[in-house]
Amino acid sequence: MAAVATVAGGRRRGLSIDGAEETPEERVGRLITESPAVIFSRRGCCMSHVIKRLLAAVAAHPVAIELEEADELAAAAAAGGAGLPALFIGGAAVGGLEGLMGLHLRGCLVPMLREAGALCP
Repeated sequence: MAAVATVAGGRRRGLSIDGAEETPEERVGRLITESPAVIFSRRGCCMSHVIKRLLAAVAAHPVAIELEEADELAAAAAAGGAGLPALFIGGAAVGGLEGLMGLHLRGCLVPMLREAGALCP
């Protein structure tokens, strides 16, 4: 899996499992469980940009992973086939922008982020 991750502070780091013992599905699953909040998206996705902006507005800075076309299936499968962008908070699939907005409008987003440890101090 070749992808680019952006972590808090805007730092970028490459992700690669070429030659590793993990399948792309295992790697995606591990990233979901290891990160309090993670977004999988396509490169240049405007919906992902909106998700990041809303999360930043509530003081959360998720790991953002831009996938290559070949790896999109693994992330989409982890999201229950919902497609990309796919947001996970505390290991739970939130969905895309609609799922995030639904949580925010119901007042559930900040408590969920707090419980997952995804809010910045």
